[in-house]
Amino acid sequence: MNNTEKFYRFLKRNPHAHSPFFRRPHLDRRAFFKVAGAGLTGSFMALAGSRAFASETAAQAQVITRSTAKNVIFLMLDGGPSQMDTFDLKIVPGITRTDVLQPERISGVMWPVGLMPKLATQLGDIAIIRSMRSWALVHEIGREWLQIGRNPNAKEAGIAPHIGSIVALEKEFERLPNQVFPAFVALNAEGANGPGYFSGRFAPFKVSPTKDGLTNVTHSDGAARFNERYAQLQMLDEPIKGTAAAPSPLGRATGDLREFYEAANKLVHNDAVSRAFSFAKEDSDRYGASSFGDACLVAKQILAAQQGTRFIQINFGTWDHHRNLYTSLPAMARPFDNGVSALIADLKAAGMFNETLIVAGGEFGRSPEVNSQAGRDHYLQQSFLLLGGGVRGGIIGQTNDLAAFTIDPGWARNRDVRIEDIEATILSALGINWTTIRRDDPLGIGFPYIPFAQDDIYGPVNELWERRIAPGFPIQRDSGRKIS
Repeated sequence: MNNTEKFYRFLKRNPHAHSPFFRRPHLDRRAFFKVAGAGLTGSFMALAGSRAFASETAAQAQVITRSTAKNVIFLMLDGGPSQMDTFDLKIVPGITRTDVLQPERISGVMWPVGLMPKLATQLGDIAIIRSMRSWALVHEIGREWLQIGRNPNAKEAGIAPHIGSIVALEKEFERLPNQVFPAFVALNAEGANGPGYFSGRFAPFKVSPTKDGLTNVTHSDGAARFNERYAQLQMLDEPIKGTAAAPSPLGRATGDLREFYEAANKLVHNDAVSRAFSFAKEDSDRYGASSFGDACLVAKQILAAQQGTRFIQINFGTWDHHRNLYTSLPAMARPFDNGVSALIADLKAAGMFNETLIVAGGEFGRSPEVNSQAGRDHYLQQSFLLLGGGVRGGIIGQTNDLAAFTIDPGWARNRDVRIEDIEATILSALGINWTTIRRDDPLGIGFPYIPFAQDDIYGPVNELWERRIAPGFPIQRDSGRKIS
């Protein structure tokens, strides 16, 4: 039985519901063990004792990971970009606004130069998966599926950690004693999923970047007075705060709070924090002077600080263009173009591009039809971008003339790429076994990093490293030709 037959037999046994966009089910927001708040008010917990947590027994299949990346930047494009107007550009006479998109064929790729002119010069580094398909048409379900890599209504979804939390846990043993930043940072992503049943110390550290950085990491009375007060607090809490070896008599919540205070204290009056989370106006301008561009700038600075951060999520949207598509699309595409192109350039200049995997995509795509309000509605077909981290530029998969469905998957499994495959790809790039099944979950059923991966239902898109189609050559623009 080949992979395609296995996959579709699996779907018959384990159907994935495709919910229409107008349904709004009441979802479990997975608040179990989640630490509320942002910044220093509750999302980053300390790291002591994590080796014991990370070493819980687990089952794994024998796999070979790519191990080409050290860090991940996950660009979550909320709302679902229109693939046929951006990353899988199709020209439909009478519908496609070529005056807005200004399509050009560059190194074999039709690209909307009018929307993203700077990325047009960097296509040689960008891999585009066009044979990507979402499972759900509801924003809330799609976003959560994108972050936890499984159906949000599945039995283990209520305890499922964000993939960034999995990375934080798995890479904890590599942290050095002087590294004090959280392993998982979420920028402009207040609604990002949390650590699930994992310890709160693997939760996302949520912050919206500003030029002044983290304004609550300095004390008005100065560092000396702050340290004095903190020492007094530790003395008062000594009988109940607990340690990794001797837990607090008041339970896990008190121990987690102790870890939070210890971790937060390492960020206070810390020059590395000030340098990484603040920025100058001229740097912001270079990234496009937008909230998304500022987040890309801060992400680069955080990684450059080498303070233990391994996974950064940046939320950017909304791309939910049900009306006036060609008026709204430039307002999303230009900040994306400015921010990502500057990020690529700076990572290269710092020698970090080849060790940083950048992944960009939304929860689903847009419909091939334009509706009565000159917009596009929710649709399962979509495109994803991957670059850096050893990925070779090129196109994986082909769609029909409307970018409505896949006609050539372009990879070994010979089917649409799913978000579970993207998450397996991320883990493989980082040297993490994506078939891991943990045995420490509170449900006692075993928690798989990627559902059914041990049965080889999902797996990495290895073609990202193994081949190039079209890009990867010096940029050459077509000239004197008619766009069709």
